Amino acid sequence: MGVGRKIALIGDAAHAIVPFYGQGMNCGFEDCVVLNELMDKYGDLNGACLKEYETLRKPDGDAIADLAIANFIEMRDKTADKTFLLQKKIEAHFSAKHPEKWIPLYSMVTYSPHIRYSEALVNGNKQQAIMDKIMAMPDIEAKWDSAEVENAILNSL
Repeated sequence: MGVGRKIALIGDAAHAIVPFYGQGMNCGFEDCVVLNELMDKYGDLNGACLKEYETLRKPDGDAIADLAIANFIEMRDKTADKTFLLQKKIEAHFSAKHPEKWIPLYSMVTYSPHIRYSEALVNGNKQQAIMDKIMAMPDIEAKWDSAEVENAILNSL
């Protein structure tokens, strides 16, 4: 889509990503929504509109590309790992008890359209840092669903 001597790439043309999150089409739809909102704001497709579009969408396009690669690595290397599976179990347990405090990364990306990909990436990195500490706790396998672990996560948030 172009205006004068400017052009805007949207959808897969702007962010061709590996398919390991299945978010290519969703990201493209988000591009359309954001561009439409900006065209309403600016009254037209003009340079200012396109500049704000780029400012808003580039961080999310970069984030979903990084998230998709990381998800591939996770699926390839970790899904049979007992420590990884325990971590996911702890996260799911904590999220069920405190959904307002913890949304697992996969859920943020896949089931939370109100969370930008760039926000999900930042939040996911923070949560992983917390989980790295939790998984390093002595005897975590035996006490994964204890008040001690729950409080450790709460205190880290």
